[in-house]
Amino acid sequence: MKIGELSKRTNVTIRMLRYYETEGLLTPQRSTSGYRDYDSHAVRTVERIKLLGSAGMTLSTIRQFLPCIRGERPVFEPCDELRKTLHEQIHLVNQKADKLTKSKNMLESFLQEIDSN
Repeated sequence: MKIGELSKRTNVTIRMLRYYETEGLLTPQRSTSGYRDYDSHAVRTVERIKLLGSAGMTLSTIRQFLPCIRGERPVFEPCDELRKTLHEQIHLVNQKADKLTKSKNMLESFLQEIDSN
């Protein structure tokens, strides 16, 4: 399938699909005229990229995870590197959550100050 069709099927822009290719996440074949030609697995790959991205993973982390997904569902092969990476990702999310909580508390205190005057 051509890049436009993949874009429509996955709701991902053509520009982003090209970026995924640049980052080594997608590897389309090329036609004799140079057009990208994606196989049927590309849709599933893009959906997995979106899923892992929505979990807060960077593309470099996603690149590590993609080969470890088996089957139709995002089920991962167990391995120590992935466990370590998942622990690191959870730690990063916890750090972000802590920062957001501090920001929220600060904003609430500002609001209380304004409301009490």
